[in-house]
Order: sequence, then C-alpha cells, then structure tokens
Amino acid sequence: MQKMQSQQRTNNQRLTEFFLVSLSYDNIENYFKTNFTMMQYHKYSLSEIEDMIPWERQIYVALLNNHIEEENEKIKNRNNQM
Repeated sequence: MQKMQSQQRTNNQRLTEFFLVSLSYDNIENYFKTNFTMMQYHKYSLSEIEDMIPWERQIYVALLNNHIEEENEKIKNRNNQM
C-alpha cells in the first residue's frame, strides 16, 4: 500500500514538473495577447482556449503561426509579381 502511494506521489510530481516546464516559456502578458489574437482574428471562444490542454494550445498556436507566415509569403509574392 505504501509503495503504491509513493508511486502515485512520484507520478503526480512528474506530471506537475512536465506542465511547469511546458508553460515556463510563456509569461502572463504573452498568454493574454495570444488569447486575444486567437479570439479576435481566428474566432476562438475564450472557453475553447481555456479548455485546451497546455500542449494542445501550443500546437494550435504553432499551426496558426505557420498559417499566418504562409499567407504573408503569398501576399509578398503577389506584390512582387506586380
């Protein structure tokens, strides 16, 4: 029984460390700016954003960044062709 409790505590500590590390790059200002941008320009609701798992949010933000970069590149190419 004690071994199982010890393993559970160790697993919880690992999980906590994982999320602390995965969120450590972000600061509160960036968090709110990113949320605002996702709501204002990409039509996410705040509840959708807040219900995301931290790594899921990172994936969606990365995908949005890639999409924006691709769109900017297309616009730049169109402007250069004129």
